[in-house]
Amino acid sequence: MDIALSERQETVLRLVVDEHIATNTPVGSKFLAARSGLSVSASTIRNDLAELETLGLLTHPHTSAGRLPTEDGYRYYAGRLIESSNGPTTDLDLDLSELRQEVHTALQLTTEAVAELTHLLAVTSAPRVETTVVRHVELIQLQPDSIVLVVITAAGEVLKKVLQLSQAVERGLMEAVAEYLNDCLSGARLGSRLIRSTFNAPGLDDSETRILSILEPTFDELVRTERSVFFGGAADMIPAFSGDNVLAARRLLELLDERTDVLELLRETLDSKRPFVRVGRELEEHELEGVSIVGAAYGLAHRNLGTVSVVGPSRMDYGTAIGVVRSAARALSGYAQEVYDD
Repeated sequence: MDIALSERQETVLRLVVDEHIATNTPVGSKFLAARSGLSVSASTIRNDLAELETLGLLTHPHTSAGRLPTEDGYRYYAGRLIESSNGPTTDLDLDLSELRQEVHTALQLTTEAVAELTHLLAVTSAPRVETTVVRHVELIQLQPDSIVLVVITAAGEVLKKVLQLSQAVERGLMEAVAEYLNDCLSGARLGSRLIRSTFNAPGLDDSETRILSILEPTFDELVRTERSVFFGGAADMIPAFSGDNVLAARRLLELLDERTDVLELLRETLDSKRPFVRVGRELEEHELEGVSIVGAAYGLAHRNLGTVSVVGPSRMDYGTAIGVVRSAARALSGYAQEVYDD
């Protein structure tokens, strides 16, 4: 945010946010003067509060002499935590080293650990299938005119689909095509160029080319499958909201039923190189007023693979949330180096 605060103003803002998160009540100047540790009078702190309100970081309920953080106040506060060189971190008691070929299990365990520590909704997006390599391709003939295409990835995922052919195919031809696909694809990272060159290679006979032309769109569909999403802590989410924000929690639960919407919510953050925060009106298109998302991307040194996030009310414990997702992303990045290492 393009707002410059003095060191004292930042301290006052931090104290207001911390106290409001802890008590859910407005915070007054007398309380701040007694607890801030600043060698200034209550009147000086009142001036700072007024300035922070002018900047849109605090608001002043007409029924109280205290202040509350605004969405911009939370955003500034969380951003400063993220920017801090010694920002919050939390060690997750999580060992993923024995789950080399069980990516989905590793992601679900991480998601549950994040939810348990934050008491918020945890959401983790899995890497796309195309980010891994092919371990094996199988063509299983159910009937002379019916086959199952099976793709097994190095990450342990098994993708399959039944294809109904327009005419019967000899078993020997199917075995030859399967052998060809394994020769070309086993150990290779999936991508559109590799798929095109494999399924449209010169030198194949007409019968092999015909079978490959049938398999290509299905194979492409399998490896382009939308990334999976893992949730944890949904049962703890509603109590975290209060008052009018219960409506936001209800909308959030509705959103969880649509995986595509959740992925869209997280997609813009996938390229972030450090923890991120989205507050209130930044989520307006998803009708999530009063909701915040704190997350971090995980992956390899040269590309991100997914995100691990927590979702909750704007009045959340940002320090804990940032520390937990930062630690979880670090653990998943280390795990990804073993599974997806080039």
